[in-house]
Amino acid sequence: MRRSLTALALLGSCLAAPAVFAASPPQRPEKGPGAADYKIAEVIKTGIGTVSSGSYVFYGNDEPAAGRPVVVFFHSWGAVNPALYGGFIDHLARKGYLVIFPRFQEVNRSRPADASLLAETLLNDALSQLNSDQKAKPDLNRVAYIGHSAGMPIALNVAANAKGGATPKLVFGFMPGGIASNEKERGIMLRDLSTVDPSTLIIAMSGDREHLPIDRASRRLFEATSSVPITRKLFMRASSDDHGYPALTANLASPGSPKADYDASAIKLQPDPPKDPKVKNTWKWSADMSLSGPQSILTQQLGNNGTDTLDYLAYWKSFEMAAEVAFAGKDASVLSRDPKFIDMGNWSDGWPVRRLSAQTPKVEGQEKQDEQGPRRKINLAPTETKEGGLNSFIKQLRS
Repeated sequence: MRRSLTALALLGSCLAAPAVFAASPPQRPEKGPGAADYKIAEVIKTGIGTVSSGSYVFYGNDEPAAGRPVVVFFHSWGAVNPALYGGFIDHLARKGYLVIFPRFQEVNRSRPADASLLAETLLNDALSQLNSDQKAKPDLNRVAYIGHSAGMPIALNVAANAKGGATPKLVFGFMPGGIASNEKERGIMLRDLSTVDPSTLIIAMSGDREHLPIDRASRRLFEATSSVPITRKLFMRASSDDHGYPALTANLASPGSPKADYDASAIKLQPDPPKDPKVKNTWKWSADMSLSGPQSILTQQLGNNGTDTLDYLAYWKSFEMAAEVAFAGKDASVLSRDPKFIDMGNWSDGWPVRRLSAQTPKVEGQEKQDEQGPRRKINLAPTETKEGGLNSFIKQLRS
């Protein structure tokens, strides 16, 4: 009996050993993009609009000397609670951004076909109310959109019709998807994206898990935004890495960073006005209002996804660096040539975490033209005709 217990104890210790001695992921940066070097300690969380049609707004509890750069966060289909992205939102707000989270969907009551127009309306309403808020103080010359999954095509739809202050300098999509091919198909119908401002920087990032549909969606969005030159587009990929523990998994839900402090139930929105009984109710239910199986699973996974190195270095850092470049009016090549942009740090044993990839997308009709500089003729062998050439050299050897 004692031998059996000893054997079980030894087996248990062997199984636990890999987790105990495995390399740990990189620590969060101490300063710079993705780091927690916050100057803002408290974030104001407020609502604009009504319960069925409103936006959640987040910004620091201070009065900035200059305006705040604006981030509009377009959630994935079904992920209407900002708490699912609370870590990311908290990071941006404490870095000095004004974050607007338009809730363009009532789960099981909204159609994807109506989402883009509602998101656009909610954004314009929020900006008009925030313009006079001295703590919010939006800087309309520095506006960026973030879209997750179906939020990416919605973000570009809004950008295609953006006017004035809502025009983004950057549209950054994480795991784009949810695009409908026709009106009968479930998903987001694209507007004419050729009207997106040519100065917009567009970035799409996929993960190496379930990447094929994301890659197809990204390619379609890059092609549809034909007015934006290829030099202002960037396709990125985050890679999973199981070298240490816990492993890093770049899947569809990995941009989620749940944080209870940002739960929608704690943010007050105005109640809906009473309905006029004389007005006929025209609302009709349709099948695309309900969440599909994959959409329900994604929403659950977002709520269970822990904040890790992928958030700090792949998503948060990349967005911050991209926003800085976009607000300065620079091309995507500034990012793709910067080794810090794709660096993911090292595991605790010194082994490098798999880096991000960043490359110019291949878009039909928008292939990048390489700069043709003067070419220098290089002669790799001595000439045979001139004196002192190959023949002369051979003669000298024979003499």
